[in-house]
Order: sequence, then structure tokens, then C-alpha cells
Amino acid sequence: MKLIRILVLILTVVAFGCKSTKSITSKGKLNANMTAKELILENQTQKARFKTLQAKVKIEYTQDERSEGYTVNLRMEKDKIIWINSVLGLARVMITPDRVSFYDKINNQYFDGDYRLLSDLLGIDLDFKKVESLLLGESIYNLEVDKYKLSTQENSYVLEPKKQQAVLELFFLLNPSHFKMDSQQLYQPLKRRILEIDYKSYQKVKKQILPENLKIIAVEDTDQVTIEMEYRSVSLNEDLRFPFKIPSGFKEISIANAE
Repeated sequence: MKLIRILVLILTVVAFGCKSTKSITSKGKLNANMTAKELILENQTQKARFKTLQAKVKIEYTQDERSEGYTVNLRMEKDKIIWINSVLGLARVMITPDRVSFYDKINNQYFDGDYRLLSDLLGIDLDFKKVESLLLGESIYNLEVDKYKLSTQENSYVLEPKKQQAVLELFFLLNPSHFKMDSQQLYQPLKRRILEIDYKSYQKVKKQILPENLKIIAVEDTDQVTIEMEYRSVSLNEDLRFPFKIPSGFKEISIANAE
């Protein structure tokens, strides 16, 4: 299923990781008097602040009964670049606010394009900020723009728009301990698509609260892909390079025709 496999590739190659020394507790007490406005304010104060990030990411990918494991290197410059390099440089990715580019030396192919194609593929208005926010455990939509209602589910606060769209339903589950995301859930009923991002645990790295274990579930009709990531060996605010050049002679991947 090409569409799902490309979705997996995009989500996987942009996944960032960080595992250092201190996991943080996810156990917190829900406040019955908390308002949606207060919760959003608490969430905004926890946004990650750093210049650069470097890490290794262990990824487990499962589709049907087939599983594969990967370890990749990641470098990130906040708000500017997400860069991924696989073992032996067999694949490399460069994502910027303007473009999404990657190449694969095993199959001698590449993709180099803007977010319009990926937005059409995923069915949401995708941009760099949304991708970055998703990977940092932050809302992929600006919670300060729309009006939300607040409820609770087990040990999480739940924010959802007061007026859900028929084509895209959104649910944001926030942790009562540190107010980062427990889960982000996007439903497209008409297209029978689901994208769910579950943040299993967080850690504190140089006073920044960042995801530690992340699980992505992508469903299209009856097909499902699961990606689990463990974030290791993080370093923040070092001077980094982001080399990227598509090798000559590679065949271009056409996502527009992938369905």
C-alpha cells in the first residue's frame, strides 16, 4: 500500500529522539476547576526552547505481522531544519520550512518537493511547524486560535474544538503533571483515516521537557501501520552541520501518483 508506506517514511524520517538521564513523572492529579483557557496557557509555557538538538533514534516499524527495526541519527535546528541520516548514509533527509527532501541509495531514488503534496497525501494542512510540534510533544495546531472545550479521560485532560469539522476531528490529551501532550488524535471519517500520536513518556534534558518514548498509529481504511520510537543520546545547543546533496542519476519519487 504505497500511500501508507510513504506516510510511514515521512513520519519515520522526521522522528527525533533524546534519551539522557532523567525521566519525569507522568502521574498528576486532575484539577476539576481547570478551564480550557488555563490549560492551554499551562501547555504553552512548556514549549521546548533550544537552538540545536542531536540524537540517535531507535525505531520499530510494524505493518500487518511484519516488523522492522532501525537506528538513525538526527540533527535539528529549532524552527529551521530537521536532518536525518541512516546507518552508513544509505538514506538522508532534509526538512526545512520550504521543502521536504530525501534520497535512498538502496533503491537509487529521491523526493524533493514542497508541503503541498504531503498535505494532499495526509489530508491535513501540513507545514514545518506542525511536523516540529508533533515531534516535540506540542500541539500541531495553535490552541490559542480556536475555541476549545475541556473534559477528562482517565488520567488526561481532553481538549477538542467547540465546533468539530466534519472532514477532520481533533482531540488533544494533555498530561496533568507537566501539561505536555499525552496524545494527539486526528480523524478523517469520510476518508476513513486515523492518525494518532501517543507520547508514552517524557524526560527532562537541560530543563527542557522532551518526549522519551513515542508511538504513532496510522490507519487508512483497513490498513494499519505502527511506529514506536525510543530516543537516545541527546545533546543540545552544539554547533552542527547539515550536509545534504541528492546523488546524480537517482529516480524521482512521485507522491502525487502514489495512491
